[in-house]
Amino acid sequence: MHWLDNRSRMSGDVHVRFCESPRGKLPRATRLVICCQGQAHKAMAAMRGIMDILKLTVNEEKTHLCHIPQERFDFLGYTFGRCYKRDSGRAYIGTKPSKKSVKRMVDSITKETDRRCTALDAEKVVGGLNRKLNGWANYFCLGPVSPAYRAINTHVTRRLRRWLCKKHKVRGTGWSRYPDQ
Repeated sequence: MHWLDNRSRMSGDVHVRFCESPRGKLPRATRLVICCQGQAHKAMAAMRGIMDILKLTVNEEKTHLCHIPQERFDFLGYTFGRCYKRDSGRAYIGTKPSKKSVKRMVDSITKETDRRCTALDAEKVVGGLNRKLNGWANYFCLGPVSPAYRAINTHVTRRLRRWLCKKHKVRGTGWSRYPDQ
């Protein structure tokens, strides 16, 4: 049985923790996905049996069966489900950043570019946003990510331009003084 570490990244190297004895230590919030073809109820029963042996509780509110490709599910910030290739339109099972992750990033950008933060140095604000955006993009790099990147880029550009206008008391939208470049 593989246990995904709660700090695992969705990259080529997935951090997996193996537990071979009932006394093995597991992180408090271990997340687990079991993929199988058919007989999912047997896999669920086996997982519950292992959890009972390990004396671990399963959060029933977050535990469910999902029939791929008809349904989707969110796991570690990604949405898993049916995706389509842009060139051929062919369907495949893949990942993309979840709407909740994109919304959380948009909210964070909004908070950092709030009008109340205009007293801060522009270089510090831009540097902080760049670190945050680079970290987000490095984590969310699997699957069709262009729509999510585009949405976040549009939001951060608009918010930063608005923040600079408020900071320097520029009237209007600031397109001519603060172009995208």
